[in-house]
Amino acid sequence: MNATSAVAVLIAYLIGSLSFAVIVSRAMGLSDPRTYGSGNPGATNVLRSGSKPAAIVTLLLDAAKGWLPVMLVKWFGPAYGLGEGTQALAGLAAFLGHLYPVFFRFQGGKGVATAVGVLLAFQPLLALATLVTFAIIVFFFRYVSLASIVASVFAPAYYLVGDGVAWQASGFKTLAMIAMGLLLIWRHRANIQRLLAGTESKLGQKKP
Repeated sequence: MNATSAVAVLIAYLIGSLSFAVIVSRAMGLSDPRTYGSGNPGATNVLRSGSKPAAIVTLLLDAAKGWLPVMLVKWFGPAYGLGEGTQALAGLAAFLGHLYPVFFRFQGGKGVATAVGVLLAFQPLLALATLVTFAIIVFFFRYVSLASIVASVFAPAYYLVGDGVAWQASGFKTLAMIAMGLLLIWRHRANIQRLLAGTESKLGQKKP
């Protein structure tokens, strides 16, 4: 990794470190999402505040911060010799920023929306296929956590299956997606335990 690539990855991490669940909640006069529900600073927990607009804005901004760093490298990187590898690293760095934000004591969310933003920048059709998978699981089971886990497994699988058909797959991006998927599953380990125990909250069900 050269110096320019390192700077791009660092900027991506800093963008990812903007915890919009907290920022949006403060701006809209809501309680800090880390103090209620699951304690997770993400759109799903912001929804438990009762403010759908705040949850939607959080969701969009969390996705945007995964999309933007990759697109910046796509747009401006070639002039500096930055290619697929830096795009993949920028996406992974933004995702890690959401999980471990330097501006919020490294206490971040689970990264679902940010991962979708990264996928959208990698390949829009891939993001669409992953979102459809997510929506199907939510529709039938009403567990956001289960849908997130399933989608994280299917995303790299879709990417590899679509190689040479819908896009030309990159090994760097494949590895980045696998890493994000594993981290996403790890961040949902408590949800997995609750799913197995039958105590996981369903979509629309408030936590105390």
